[in-house]
Amino acid sequence: MDTTVADPSTVARAMWVRFETYHGITYFTPESRAAGDALGAKGGWMGYFAMRAAPLGAVPMELVVSTFYNFHPSLVSRAIPDAWRIAEPQAYLAARLAGADGALRRLLGEDVVAGPALAEAAELAVRAAAAAPTAGRPLAAANALVRKPDSPHLALWQAATTLRESRGDGHVAALVAAGLDPCETLVLFGAERGLDRVYLQAARRWPDEDWEAATARLVDRGLLSDAGEVTEAGTELRRWVEDRTDQAASAPWQALGQAACDRLTELMTPLALRIVTGNDVMRTNPMGLDAARELG
Repeated sequence: MDTTVADPSTVARAMWVRFETYHGITYFTPESRAAGDALGAKGGWMGYFAMRAAPLGAVPMELVVSTFYNFHPSLVSRAIPDAWRIAEPQAYLAARLAGADGALRRLLGEDVVAGPALAEAAELAVRAAAAAPTAGRPLAAANALVRKPDSPHLALWQAATTLRESRGDGHVAALVAAGLDPCETLVLFGAERGLDRVYLQAARRWPDEDWEAATARLVDRGLLSDAGEVTEAGTELRRWVEDRTDQAASAPWQALGQAACDRLTELMTPLALRIVTGNDVMRTNPMGLDAARELG
């Protein structure tokens, strides 16, 4: 079997748009919120932090802050460890699976969920996820240990989640190597992508004083201008981070091979587009992901 992939980094980026969109229903849909509420989670953020961190076990707040990276600690502390007093991590794992199930059935339709194309996509994605790097990647390693669901649409979701967290762990490593702390990461990303400061700051709960201090540090490094605009050096560093992230996320696609990657792209594109069309919550997001444009 020919496992050569012509441009693994480009494939990794293209695949991310697709599996990130599929994974994104995990937390940002009414079904997900309802599943967390049913457990007794107090507010959407408690459900988010508990369901995403659940594969790690009942970990302390500090570990969630570390692995999730760009959230202000005060936001996490409102959810963890109280979430573990409300329910065990296994209950949150079951809740996120139930939320994903409901959201995917609504957004894709029962005919697609039960169809052969989705089953084929699941088989390929599960193979890719089995090759996702886990060394030095705690969220990836924890999700790789989660039992694969029997239903193809949920097996695809679990594979997408493992791939997403493996890529995310690698992204955090690139940010650390670039010398960007959590708030600096958001400030520079927002400036480079043209994201609204008020929205981005509120989405991760960084107060004005922290945001201004991070901005000043980036100006001192020549990554932002005095006016807060991204400089050439800032653009180059952002590109470096994204390139390292793509390279570090290429192993699953090299393991899958070019033909299988092409086929998975073909199968995942209509699924992701269908989700984008129906999931209004993700049209504006802190990742700056415009899936409709990139998939169209």
